[in-house]
Amino acid sequence: MQGILGARHPDPFSVLGPHMTDAGMAVRAFVPHADQLLVVSPEGETLATLAWKHPHGFFEALVPRLAMGALYKLRATNAGGVWEFYDAYAFPPVLGPMDDYLFAEGTHNRVHERLGAHVIEHEGVRGVNFAVWAPNAKRVAVVGDFNSWDGRRHQMRKRHGPGVWEIFAPELGEGEAYKYEIVGPQGELLPLKADPVGFSAELRPSTASVIAKIDAFEWHDDLHRAARAEGDPRRKPMSVYEVHLGSWQKGEGNRFLSYDELADRLVPYARDMGFTHLELMPITEHPLDASWGYQPVGLFAPTRRFGDPAGFARFVDRAHQAGLGVLLDWVPAHFPTDAHGLYRFDGTHLYEHADPRRGYHPDWNTAIYNFSRREVSATLVSNAMYWLDVFHLDGLRVDAVASMLYLDYSRRPGEWIPNEDGSNDNREAVAFLRRVNELAYASFPGTTMIAEESTAWSGVSAPSYLGGLGFGFKWNMGWMHDTLDYMSQEPVHRQWHHDRMTFGQVYAYSENFVLPLSHDEVVYGKKSLLGRMPGDEWQRFANLRAYYGFMWGQPGKKLLFMGCEFAQSGEWQFEHSLDWSLTGQPLHAGTQALVRDLNHLYRNTLALHRRDCEPEGFRWIVSDDRAQSVFAWMRFAGEEGIAPVAVVSHFTPVLREGYRIGLPFPGRWREILNTDAACYGGGDKGNGGTIWAEPIPSHGFAASAAITVPPLATIYFLYDPE
Repeated sequence: MQGILGARHPDPFSVLGPHMTDAGMAVRAFVPHADQLLVVSPEGETLATLAWKHPHGFFEALVPRLAMGALYKLRATNAGGVWEFYDAYAFPPVLGPMDDYLFAEGTHNRVHERLGAHVIEHEGVRGVNFAVWAPNAKRVAVVGDFNSWDGRRHQMRKRHGPGVWEIFAPELGEGEAYKYEIVGPQGELLPLKADPVGFSAELRPSTASVIAKIDAFEWHDDLHRAARAEGDPRRKPMSVYEVHLGSWQKGEGNRFLSYDELADRLVPYARDMGFTHLELMPITEHPLDASWGYQPVGLFAPTRRFGDPAGFARFVDRAHQAGLGVLLDWVPAHFPTDAHGLYRFDGTHLYEHADPRRGYHPDWNTAIYNFSRREVSATLVSNAMYWLDVFHLDGLRVDAVASMLYLDYSRRPGEWIPNEDGSNDNREAVAFLRRVNELAYASFPGTTMIAEESTAWSGVSAPSYLGGLGFGFKWNMGWMHDTLDYMSQEPVHRQWHHDRMTFGQVYAYSENFVLPLSHDEVVYGKKSLLGRMPGDEWQRFANLRAYYGFMWGQPGKKLLFMGCEFAQSGEWQFEHSLDWSLTGQPLHAGTQALVRDLNHLYRNTLALHRRDCEPEGFRWIVSDDRAQSVFAWMRFAGEEGIAPVAVVSHFTPVLREGYRIGLPFPGRWREILNTDAACYGGGDKGNGGTIWAEPIPSHGFAASAAITVPPLATIYFLYDPE
């Protein structure tokens, strides 16, 4: 009895509930504040009156009329009234031996279907089954408003194989806030913990998990998912709009928009702008707005900032109906040490390495997952599958992969533990990433797995069976940094940095690359993209337009951070909306129109995307004209009968007429895009819509044309002999 009253009993189910004794069926119950307690049938018939054994609310009596396995209710009475409820300790476990086996083995790829808080019907009664992994805890209880946050009321059953604790709480439903009250291995009471597999959460600064159903979403995206599964994603157009939902737009009073409001505004905007995908910065629940979501606590919970899980599902469904894929930034590399989170979850280093040389991240003051622990790996793998399955996401962009791959990442000598052979590769993390990618591609046809990986690690986007990590694509961080450095130079100095624009082609096909202009490039004093461009106002906009033209013409998928499409003047500030008023100004509106046209041109012109990841799709025309800062190249679809495209980029403010470029075929070539066009805010210099290539060899091609190259501009020519 004392163990129950003190909430320290290791096996409360061995005491509470119905038990067959030598004297017959006995029922014991702990109901604080009750003066009298009856055992009644589900129909309300009184079966017995329990004897009051302790003033804190412990009751016990024989109930001869209660059959083994029969359900019953408890009817409690005090001066305040009468209340009746099913006894949670009368219900058998929900989890079974196979769950124990798979979880302990680390092969349970659907942990979220068993752990967490699930609204179910059990033994004919609706309620919620709670299950949480805390193998080193001496006692775990679930607490919430439903039991006055009293850890004595719903002490849980421990499954001794994997160390999972569970309890079925009858007649409980959606919307209830809850946490776990855990007694650590030394008998210490830990801070209340949110559910590691909780499906919803309270709005910060509150930190409790919230019971939510995730199995009743209504979907209308069959056509989208079927189309996604067709073809090779490397040969499909991919132009990604990277979005921070909390600051894309704001409501009145600087409030967050809801998932439904974002579906009404963001989805049609991105569709009309010609993007193929939305990439959401992390919407997994996180306590600190300033982390932008990259320090998540609730890995399974869409953040409450914008609504509930059903609202997020509706957002994804609306995007799919509009033809937009939805990617999520996913953070399995590290987690914050907030008291209510995963850190020292059961009083031990459960999810993280105990040794800070493996378990502490010096850059972000966060904990690092212990990928060598099977249960941790299984939980993270399941989390990836959860987002792809339950919310129909089209892929994940895995954050901070480089920090996962190297044991000495951002560490000085003596601050890390090498492998036995002295090497620095994190083999457990490598195995984890391969497993995630293998399962994602096997389980969800057409899914897209992208790595944010900034080093020269080989084979990031190669299949795991060939020794790669198994991602579909990798961000090309080198291309981003090199080209932005070039663009920040005054035009007169660019000839000395010419190779920064061409070097990317040296390794362009070593991986399946995405060319990213991401959020990291418009914060922390780096300025906006427009702010990096040199010159007066006209030149800064012309530089940016020419750079976008260069990027969209280069091999590789595209990614652009929100606000960059209309040349936002200032750096991104997560607390405030983008400055949409700028789109009313001609130069900003012109840049926005250019990005829209680039996207549609890229999507509709096979030569510009079909061979993004293959060398057959690219050939230099001019790569060495550093004196005039001109670059020219061909893009091919690699299929007979599909017209090629020539792209010319020029990065000085000088008009160049009669500039000869080699071309593969004589005849008519149409100027299909010119970033100097007046509709984009340019000077409207160009070639009148058409050039004619002559059978004059040049630059290794059989034909050539003398063209007008506008100042600070990129132009596209499509072969059109008819």
